[in-house]
Amino acid sequence: MASVTKSLGFGVTASTTYELSPYALARKFSTLDHLTQGRIGWNIVTSFLDSAAKAYGLDEQIPHDERYTRADEYMELTYKLWEGTWQDGAVKKDPETKVYSDPSQVRGIEHKGKYFKSTAANQLPPSKQRTPLLFQAGASSAGKKFAASHSEVMFLPGLEPEKTRLIVDDMRKQLVDVGRAPNSIKFVAGMLIVVDETDEKAQAKYEEYLSYADFEGTATLFGGWTGADLSKYEDDEDFAFTSVAGIQSLIQSWSKTIPNSNGLKWTKRRILQELSLGGVHPRAIGSPSTVADILQKWVDVGDVDGFNFSYAISPGTFEDMIEFLWPELRRRGVIWDEYQVPGGAARENYFLDGKGPRVREGHPARNFRWE
Repeated sequence: MASVTKSLGFGVTASTTYELSPYALARKFSTLDHLTQGRIGWNIVTSFLDSAAKAYGLDEQIPHDERYTRADEYMELTYKLWEGTWQDGAVKKDPETKVYSDPSQVRGIEHKGKYFKSTAANQLPPSKQRTPLLFQAGASSAGKKFAASHSEVMFLPGLEPEKTRLIVDDMRKQLVDVGRAPNSIKFVAGMLIVVDETDEKAQAKYEEYLSYADFEGTATLFGGWTGADLSKYEDDEDFAFTSVAGIQSLIQSWSKTIPNSNGLKWTKRRILQELSLGGVHPRAIGSPSTVADILQKWVDVGDVDGFNFSYAISPGTFEDMIEFLWPELRRRGVIWDEYQVPGGAARENYFLDGKGPRVREGHPARNFRWE
């Protein structure tokens, strides 16, 4: 994909819990940033499945908050390698003197912390961004604290823009508290879009997609997210009155956002139906105008910067968005067709602030620059 595109950015997920060597991971992302000419991003996760812990040789997961404490140190070590081992201008590439790099401008780092130890220099010369564009999706208190320190793009939870706005406002305050600008993070909401010429056609399309949904698979996925085994419950049990983990807040949000849902019984089948397409993310179903209004509300009320679109079917969902929705968004002047920095780094085209491909002032990676 990088070889056949010029400006498209790529995000790669890697776990600070199970990518065991920060040194090895730093080399991987330096390589990818070179290959893409600065268009790589790292979606930072700490992982949450018991099965993952066992797959990597642990008897049980590292406790939740400790995973984030460990991740903080992991990030510090990668920053030291990316930002602090090669000075700007160290690479000479001089064929006459046969000097590739000036050894006086390359140094090793010494790191000895609670979780990691490393004495090394990054083996690769600096890439365009050095530190990749940093994505993260923590929703817990520890996750949001981590995001305030490290994240540049944050995936947001929430089915209602009003509730999501509370998260955004809190994150902007946390950014200021750690010495970063309140606009240092781009906030991205998840969204499933089902669009057609009219509201009626879009709803019919959504109903058709539901007919193909696998509710048993949906229940398994929900169990992985929350630890709740829905198979233990009767099909007609009203979940509005149960204490199943993760259900109550979903039902409250669905009741407010799904038309004609008040007074209906929240049975297991109905819950699985709502989860089967789009999961715990909001849905926008309707005509181009209806969907555009929903997206605009998320921007205006939720204060989000963009969307992470999921799909119901592929191919299909994204093609429908291009055919039906894009012309309406263009008509409203809220979508662009060209990259502002053609061939630019991922960070340049996300922030559009003219400040180049490197991490911004206030970000902790800046503390490790070798000036």
